[in-house]
Amino acid sequence: MSDAFPRAPPECATGWVALNVHMASRARVRAPELVGKGGWLNTGDKELTLSDLRGRIVVLDFWTFCCVNCLHVLDELRELEERHRDTVVIIGVHSPKFVHEAEHQAVVDAVERYEVEHPVLDDPELATWKQYAVRAWPTLVVIDPEGYVVAQHAGEGHAHAIEKLVEELEAEHEAKGTLRRGDGPYVPPEPVATDLRFPGKAIQLPGGTSRTESGGGSFLVSDTTRHQLVELDADGESVLRRIGTGERGLSDGPAERAAFSEPQGLALLPGGTVIVADTVNHALRTFDPATGEVATVAGTGRQWWQGSATEGPAREVDLSSPWDVAYFDGLVWIAMAGVHQLWTYDPEAGTVRAAAGTTNEGLVDGPAAEAWFAQPSGLAATEDKLWIADSETSAVRWIDREGVVHTAVGTGLFDFGHRDGAADQALLQHPLGVTALPDGSVAVADTYNHALRRFDPATGEVTTLATDLREPSDAVLVGDDIVVVESARHRLTRLRLPEEAVRVESVAHRTQRAATEVAPGRLKLDVVFQAPAGQKLDTRYGPSTRLLVSSTPPELLAEGDGAGTDLSRELVLADGVTEGVLHVSAMAASCDDAPDIEYPACHVHQQDWGVPVTVTADGTARLGLVLAGLDSEG
Repeated sequence: MSDAFPRAPPECATGWVALNVHMASRARVRAPELVGKGGWLNTGDKELTLSDLRGRIVVLDFWTFCCVNCLHVLDELRELEERHRDTVVIIGVHSPKFVHEAEHQAVVDAVERYEVEHPVLDDPELATWKQYAVRAWPTLVVIDPEGYVVAQHAGEGHAHAIEKLVEELEAEHEAKGTLRRGDGPYVPPEPVATDLRFPGKAIQLPGGTSRTESGGGSFLVSDTTRHQLVELDADGESVLRRIGTGERGLSDGPAERAAFSEPQGLALLPGGTVIVADTVNHALRTFDPATGEVATVAGTGRQWWQGSATEGPAREVDLSSPWDVAYFDGLVWIAMAGVHQLWTYDPEAGTVRAAAGTTNEGLVDGPAAEAWFAQPSGLAATEDKLWIADSETSAVRWIDREGVVHTAVGTGLFDFGHRDGAADQALLQHPLGVTALPDGSVAVADTYNHALRRFDPATGEVTTLATDLREPSDAVLVGDDIVVVESARHRLTRLRLPEEAVRVESVAHRTQRAATEVAPGRLKLDVVFQAPAGQKLDTRYGPSTRLLVSSTPPELLAEGDGAGTDLSRELVLADGVTEGVLHVSAMAASCDDAPDIEYPACHVHQQDWGVPVTVTADGTARLGLVLAGLDSEG
C-alpha cells in the first residue's frame, strides 16, 4: 500500500468506519418505490410496497451474489437484524452484474445458499438500483418510518453506525408516535432434503474409508450451506460421514463437535492432513481423515481490515474470506477473495503472509507485489505454476515460481461471456474453479456459464468440454474421468474427458450497469464522507483520508491519477478517448470524540468503485461517489 494510506492507530478497534448523519441535520428525501421484474422472495409470495413498511425502519441492501463484499455485508447485518427484529426490516435488492445473476432461479438459489433471512426483491433490470442512484455493490440505504431516505453507505463495515442510527430513529419516532413495532414480513422457504446443499469444493482422499475399490478413494466435499465437510464413497453419492455439527460456529475437536461457517476450499498436505478454507470464519482449519479431528491453524475468526498485519504467527493474523487453498512450492497458497490477494501459510513455521496483490480490485499482471486480482476463488498447483480462477474479472491466471503473475484468459472487470478460440479473444463468466490436467492444460469450472472449459497453454486455445452443468464450482481429476462439483444441483457429476471439445455458440456480454456520461476535459471527483455522530476524523497519526484513482485504459486520464489524501480531486480526461472505467478507492478513519475516553474506538472505512464512463458533450462535469452520507449536490 502507498505511504499516503494512513494506518490505524494501535488502540483502534477492528472494524470499518460507517455513516450516521446527526439527527439535527439529517436531510430527508422521499424514498422511491421498490420495483423489480423478478418479484419478491422470502415473503410467502406477497408483493411488498413501501406503504406496507410504513412505521418500520427499512434498510435496503443493494447486493449481487457474485460480490464477496456483498456477502460480508450479509454477515454484518445478521446481528442487527436479530437485535432490532421488531422495528427494522432489511430488504435485499438483488441487482445483477453478470448475465447469470439476472436469472430468477439463480437468485432463488443464492438466497438459500447464503442463508438470507429477510425479504429480497429480484431486480434483474436494475430498475430500483437506478431509482436510488446506486453506483456500487454493496450499498445500504436507510429509510425512516415515515418513508424518507436518511442515510446511504457504500461498501462494507456499516453495522456499528447503522445500529446507532437505528437507535436514534427508534427514539425519535417512538416519541412522535410514528414507530410501528411487530413481526416483519419475512417468510422462510420450505427446506429441501438433499445429501449435499450447495457444495463448494472437493478433493479425492488417497485411501479414506471407501467401501469400493472402483474409481480410487473417497471424496471429501465442502458442504458449504450446511457448514460441514462430507465424505462420500468413491461413487460420489453414498455418504460415509459428516464432519461438523451443521450449525455455524468456530470450534475445534472431533468430527461430531467441530463447527465451520460456509467452508469452501480443500487441499491435501503431504502428510495426508486436509487443509480447509473456512470462508466466513476467516480461518484455515485442518481435518485429519484418520482421526476425524479438526483444528484451527490460521486466522483469528475476525475479518482482516486495512491497517491490520499482513504477516506473522498464523493464529494471530486476521484473514478475509479465504475461498480456496492449494499446496504449491512447499507452502499452502490461499485465494484470499475478501481482499483480492493471494496469501501463503507455512505449515512448518506456523506463519502467514500476503504473497501477491495490492488489495486493489482489477486485472494487472507483473511482479506479485504489484499485481491486481479480483476475488480469486480457485487454485490448482502444477510443478511450475499455480493456476488461479480470478472470478470477478472472468479470468484464468497463473503465478510462476519467480513470483510473477500472468493472465491466460480474461480482459477485465466488465467483459465476460462464452466464447471459445484464441485465449486473447475467449470469454468466461465468473469462474470459481481450476483443475490441472495431465497434458499441462487446465480445466476451468466456468460457473456462470454452467460449463466446463479448457485452456491449453501449448496452443493458446480455449475450448468447451461440457455444458448443461449447474453452477460448477470445482472439479477433481479421477483417472480418465473428471468429477465436477455441480453446486446448484447439489451433487458431484462424473464426466468422461472428451477427446474433442464441445461446440457452443459464441456470446459476449458487458455488465448491465449503464455508463455515466461525463463531459470532456475537466471532471470534478467528489467522494462524500460524513463521520458518525459522536465521532471525528482521526488526524493524530497523519491524514485520515486517502484517495487512489486510476483508469482502464490508462490513457483515459490525462491528469489526476495516483494517490492523495484529499477526498476531492480534479481529473482531466484525455482527448480522443471516448469510454473507459474510472477506478476509485477511498478510505477514511474516524474515532470517538468524547474527551473522557482515554483510548477511543476507531474505525476505518474503505470502498472501491469501478465506474464505467462515456465521454459526451452534454455529460456531467462532476462525479459524486458516496462513501458515507448523502450527496447534497447529487
